[in-house]
Amino acid sequence: MQLNVLREGNGPDLVLLHGWGLHSGIWKSIYPKLIHRFSLHLIDLPGHGYNHSHGMPDTLDELGELLLAVAPATAHWLGWSLGGMAAMTAAYQNPERVNRLTLVTSTPKFLQAGDWSSGVRPSALAEFLDALQDDYRATVQQFMALQVHGDELARDVLRELRKHLFDHGDPSPQSLAGGLRLLRDSDLRARIPELAMPVLSVTGSRDRLVPPASGSWLARHVTQGWHVNIQRAAHAPFLSHPAEFMDAFDQFCGTRELERNVS
Repeated sequence: MQLNVLREGNGPDLVLLHGWGLHSGIWKSIYPKLIHRFSLHLIDLPGHGYNHSHGMPDTLDELGELLLAVAPATAHWLGWSLGGMAAMTAAYQNPERVNRLTLVTSTPKFLQAGDWSSGVRPSALAEFLDALQDDYRATVQQFMALQVHGDELARDVLRELRKHLFDHGDPSPQSLAGGLRLLRDSDLRARIPELAMPVLSVTGSRDRLVPPASGSWLARHVTQGWHVNIQRAAHAPFLSHPAEFMDAFDQFCGTRELERNVS
């Protein structure tokens, strides 16, 4: 059974993929800026939102295949956090299907390692996995608080996140755990140089989950890479700083010239 997709708007195709624990309604802050310019394809990840009944796959490769099965023949893909990792995967699986890639606070490797300091401590993610078994709703809300920590507009953004957290229904606890395991186990660094399409990596200067250095690394390791680091933003810059985010996105889409590796 295929994933459900909400399709709206007119213009070039744009696939939007949200992050862990949320749903495609998270794009509402920039939705009015996109709906009149693009044909939007909003996909709730497996086990999330309107795709609650779908189980989260065990690997990013399987997730990429599920998304490609319902995506347009060719499109610009915009992915946030885990959604960005899924978009990267789809892009190297079928590069002819992804003509442009925007990654928002996304990373090729979510956890720290001996050769990768731009990530989350393994023990911190393990704590979230354990907590899911006790109270998944509270755990998702705690993760949202971590996402906005440090942002100059943290209170406002967190209030908005919590207000709409379950608008598309509760996520599946099993798929939430599966999504955290994907974040824990996935390492896309070896595949990143295969991305030949233009790639924009947007980070937040105060992000505690995906440090800006990760976005800079991404931009340096693709043929056509740009990095924009939004000052005083945390893990959700399109929510906290929509004007700055859309300025970078518009430039990347060709409205204006975008300087490479802006930080």
